Amino acid sequence: MFVDRLLAALVHLRHGATHGVLACWFGVARSTVTRAIGEVRPLLAARGCTIASGLQLRTLAEVIEHLGASGKTGIIDGTEVRVRRPAAGRKDRDKFISGKSKQNAVKSMVVTDADGRLLFCSPTRPGSCADITHARQLGLVKLLANGPAVEILADAGYQGLGAQTGGREVTPPHRKFKKNAPDWYEEMHERQRKAHSSRRIRVEHGIAHLKNWRALTRHHGRREHTSDTIRAIAGLLPHQESITRSDQRK
Repeated sequence: MFVDRLLAALVHLRHGATHGVLACWFGVARSTVTRAIGEVRPLLAARGCTIASGLQLRTLAEVIEHLGASGKTGIIDGTEVRVRRPAAGRKDRDKFISGKSKQNAVKSMVVTDADGRLLFCSPTRPGSCADITHARQLGLVKLLANGPAVEILADAGYQGLGAQTGGREVTPPHRKFKKNAPDWYEEMHERQRKAHSSRRIRVEHGIAHLKNWRALTRHHGRREHTSDTIRAIAGLLPHQESITRSDQRK
């Protein structure tokens, strides 16, 4: 039954239960569970992020259009998921090594609104891909330059996009003095940096909610499945949060 396949996929994503454990639970062969999860996971990933009843955002273009129509600020950041290292002798073995964590990982670009509500998770790229390169590959520059007037907050990893988007992408203030900076400049720069950081902290909360799902603590499966996994969880997260809020009201 489809309900059983869906339940197996949800338990696997939320709690990280292995296919063997799920096979014992449902009383079926391990290959049956693997096939069921492989069928359900892309369906969940294709649903997008549910913002309101009848409103689901599936692409980055839809996210930018939604932010422009609602007048809200967007926040972007990259997040990494550890994966297994490619086998020795593979020509692409080193491209998954992240320059940030020095571990084998894939990364995804996450977009939230100013309240920390998850709007979009991109398909994953190898960990060696820089955040700014990933954003350009996703078409963010063109969407901001040619789309509605939207303010997008980002960290220092995206510095340079502001000039290409007409100032719609906002990063921390660039440091003008590298050495022997005056005291007044140090105070001003630190104040501006903290103000920007406090505005974009919500995206860190959104990423933290994503990482609460055990499937993203560390991905032990095939690397090509990580895109569907993180996008499926991003689509399920709003439903989990709505249920949590309703339970807290009781």
